[in-house]
Amino acid sequence: MMNAKVVALLPMKANSERVKGKNFKLLNGKPLFQWILDALLDLPEISKVVINTDARSILAGHGLVDSERILIRDRRSEICGDLVSMNLIIADDIANVPADVYLMTHTTNPLLSSSTIQKALQFFLTARSNKTADSLFTVNRFQTRFYREDGSAINHDPQNLIRTQDLEPWYEENSNLYIFNSESFFATQARIGKKPLMYETPSLESIDIDNAADWQLAEAVAQYLFPLSTS
Repeated sequence: MMNAKVVALLPMKANSERVKGKNFKLLNGKPLFQWILDALLDLPEISKVVINTDARSILAGHGLVDSERILIRDRRSEICGDLVSMNLIIADDIANVPADVYLMTHTTNPLLSSSTIQKALQFFLTARSNKTADSLFTVNRFQTRFYREDGSAINHDPQNLIRTQDLEPWYEENSNLYIFNSESFFATQARIGKKPLMYETPSLESIDIDNAADWQLAEAVAQYLFPLSTS
């Protein structure tokens, strides 16, 4: 299984509601989609990147067309639209592009590095070969005090304060990365299988762009990590 054929799934739609055209908008001098695509193509373990999209012409305008390692799949009309479950799009890719392992990510996490993706993939492949996991998803770790809407405490006792670093850690699914195979996917009809691993990603890499504030944060971090040359 360590020599598994790995296919990356990178769904990409033309329109977005809260940040218009964000997939193709320039982030620190580079189209948003190009950030994660470059990270995926930098990994020799990934044999092909599948882009399921309704934006082939827009991608072509940015110079992106089918190649040896990139397969652009035109999204079927019945699975287009903002309210369509991502699981239906994944199922369509799995049915048409065979692989031992699928690695699914989004254009909206541009700062996820190839190094982190590679480490997560190897972590999954080792667990898979040991039969201790059937899938993996990435998370953010929190050790802080949480409350319900009514102000009642969730994970701590306000009358017996302990240091936040001593609280039980809680984990948030961050939508950065999912790794699975066809068997685990169809067992749950979802990218998280019945026996998943959680994988913590570095905080600066974990920004997921959902709204304008997320975009501003991602751009500020990108400018800090990858300053543009002024020469």
